[in-house]
Amino acid sequence: MSKKEPSHDKSRSTNRAPAVGLNEKLTQQNVQEILQLEKAAKAERTRSDLIAEAIANFCGSMTFVWVHVFFFGVWILLNLLPGIRHIDPFPFTFLTLVVSLEAIFLSTFILISQNHDTKISERRNHLDLQINLLSEQENTRMIEVLQAIAEKVGADLKPDPHLQALSEKTEPERLAEQIKAHHES
Repeated sequence: MSKKEPSHDKSRSTNRAPAVGLNEKLTQQNVQEILQLEKAAKAERTRSDLIAEAIANFCGSMTFVWVHVFFFGVWILLNLLPGIRHIDPFPFTFLTLVVSLEAIFLSTFILISQNHDTKISERRNHLDLQINLLSEQENTRMIEVLQAIAEKVGADLKPDPHLQALSEKTEPERLAEQIKAHHES
């Protein structure tokens, strides 16, 4: 009897190996599909969207910070050192104008980039919602089938209010109202 158990465990482990490989294939396929969706969304960007995103990415880097530290430092030094003609003497009015204009344009580029990211995020959220609703419908149907099988084979199932609630169709509108009510209170 003890000789059969190790061989039985061995067969279990060999049966599991293909499942892990299949699982990896499925997850890889899912990753590829999501990458294709993201690639398609990125392909929809206009030239101005690409420029705005490149500028926003550069502005969010330490290189941008160091360029500004260097530029402002040189500007201030050149306009404070004695013996040199100052093009923007203290309180650096022209520098203030340049920085203000830069801030206006940078915030615009960042907003353009964020708007594009928001559109992609909204699509992804919609896709997640659709997949979740399909999963809920599948799970509800599986509960119904399992209950029918249990009834057919004569299994004695005790009335379970949780199982009854799970076998009912989920109403997204009602859930949204509950979430809204919770956030308002």
